[in-house]
Amino acid sequence: MGIDYSYEVFVPARNVALALTELAELAPRTRRLPPTTVTLPGGDQVVLPFTSNFKSDPVDCSAGGRLNLDTTIMFGVDDDAMRELAGTHDWERDEQGRLAIGYIYLTVWFEPRWHPGYALLDFTAAATEMSLAFERSAVIREVFTGLTAAAGGACCLLDTERATQQICWLNGEPVHEEVPGPRFADHHELAAAWPAQER
Repeated sequence: MGIDYSYEVFVPARNVALALTELAELAPRTRRLPPTTVTLPGGDQVVLPFTSNFKSDPVDCSAGGRLNLDTTIMFGVDDDAMRELAGTHDWERDEQGRLAIGYIYLTVWFEPRWHPGYALLDFTAAATEMSLAFERSAVIREVFTGLTAAAGGACCLLDTERATQQICWLNGEPVHEEVPGPRFADHHELAAAWPAQER
């Protein structure tokens, strides 16, 4: 059994459509899969170049709950961790030399119970070697913190299945801290530092 590291991106609930639209910009341009139409809480629709449970059927999340997507994301091959990962696969590259990594499984939780007013986008690596790249690669970290910033997110965490999580982005700034840690005793204290959102 492998390890399943993940990046957790917290955005205001009203920004989920924006986050998914920004994520779509990171997808390979040459994929031949039919797009998936997702209806979000509130009725907004987004058309995404990803599958949901490996199908392209329309997905209705208008009642809330969660959304599952199978994503492929482009990453630069600009550090040792990415070069090592690229060397073991014949994965697609784009004209800029970026590598298409998939599947990265995304679960969108529209109403995480201990983060009022926020939604959680949880990106989980599909294999152990991908998980290790999640932990070691500055390129991968920058893509997820960049997504957090573009979507107006408050926080980005890296979960490496340890007692602590790495805080990568907080309230508009890249950071290198842990939770629990000296600044935040637990996740409740961390979430209390985010801007308040209407429920």
